[in-house]
Amino acid sequence: MEYNIIIIGSGPAGYVSAIRAGQLGMKVAIIEKNKIGGMCLNWGCIPSKAMIESAKFYRKIVKDASKFGIAGIDKKQLSFDYKKAIVRANSIVKRLSKGVEFLLTKNKVDIIIGEAKIIGQNSVSVNNRLLSTKNIMISTGSKFTSITDNQEFETNIYDFYEMKEMPENIVIYGYDAPSVEVAQMLSFIDKNVTLLVPNNTIMPMADDFLVEYANKLLQKEKINIIFNATRNNINVDKNKITIDNQEINYDLFLNLSNRQGIIPETEMNIETENGFIKTNKDLQTNIPSIFAVGDVNGISRFAHIASAQGLFVINKLNGVSEELKTEKYPLNMYTYPEIAQIGKTEQQLKKEEIEYKISDFSLNANGKALAEGNNEGIIRILSETKYGEVLGVQIIADNATDMISEAAAYIQLESTIYDVAKTVHAHPTISEAFMEAGFEAVDFAIHK
Repeated sequence: MEYNIIIIGSGPAGYVSAIRAGQLGMKVAIIEKNKIGGMCLNWGCIPSKAMIESAKFYRKIVKDASKFGIAGIDKKQLSFDYKKAIVRANSIVKRLSKGVEFLLTKNKVDIIIGEAKIIGQNSVSVNNRLLSTKNIMISTGSKFTSITDNQEFETNIYDFYEMKEMPENIVIYGYDAPSVEVAQMLSFIDKNVTLLVPNNTIMPMADDFLVEYANKLLQKEKINIIFNATRNNINVDKNKITIDNQEINYDLFLNLSNRQGIIPETEMNIETENGFIKTNKDLQTNIPSIFAVGDVNGISRFAHIASAQGLFVINKLNGVSEELKTEKYPLNMYTYPEIAQIGKTEQQLKKEEIEYKISDFSLNANGKALAEGNNEGIIRILSETKYGEVLGVQIIADNATDMISEAAAYIQLESTIYDVAKTVHAHPTISEAFMEAGFEAVDFAIHK
């Protein structure tokens, strides 16, 4: 049997590609050595967001119940049941995993559980079977790399979301969205959290405006942040971390540091760079019939970008020529409130010497946000001064990760600030802030 494409890895890059390829009539096999859905579905995106929602719900009851007219709650009796929250998260994971398997089967994708080995440019071995294919897609994801020689003291994300209890004193090593999200989530459930950042900033891809806000969020939660914590100046012992002569006692050390690609065993000389598979603009490796998409190629660590890359390759194999523009994909952070951006940052515009205008609107003047008690936030639009094209959007809001999709449409269609201002939004909605920011750029916001 010869396949049109064999996909190694069933995370968001792999399973989305397989489903789309099946829909287009391609003969497809997907090989997974662990669980269908990959890290995102089973240990990352989904369980983490479920746990974040549980923590936010607990925090809102503790802090705001009386403000909403709810009486009779004895705060001294309230506690967060981590075990039950994990059960809820796992039930969501199980439901979604079954859904992915159903869709793969529905679209006649052969699901093979086992560890793949690339034998040649058109052949893959798995479970003592040799499979022939026209193309191979590597979508095996990435893994966190150890930062110390004492790996037995480190906990990774796979173990973290399978824990039944959460200890009191937790150290997190990392700098990007998952690190910040987990740090805030744990502080919400009354844990003592220290965040060790390997460089001098968190969220390096975000606009400085958002970075500054995220720092304030962590400071508000009294999270201890230590910057420039590198492998060279950290010493990890059981229950104690020493960094530049400062001692931190801990019960759990969660490593969310830099990653490297999970590269399948292969007999081919596939080029790598900085621990990831090297690809060209079409996501091809140095072997034209072998593609690498998602985390494994090091371009991005976001699941939605991994899926977009996979679809891009499937389209290419079916004669659809397009350009992969990652700047048109959103960057999301599931903090409280949420943070999201798309397009160019203010720093990029300055570097490229593009003349721009900033227009914004605070949720403090938004009726629905005030009614919900979620009025901390802002919509910020960066537009080109001559024609008014929307170049970048940043959102801080309770549901910013959903609202950014409207901004994505503006960016994709190369809309102007005038289009934003003319887009009528239902009232009362938080998304009305888009229209207000649009008016602010044209002349004056209505409610500002």
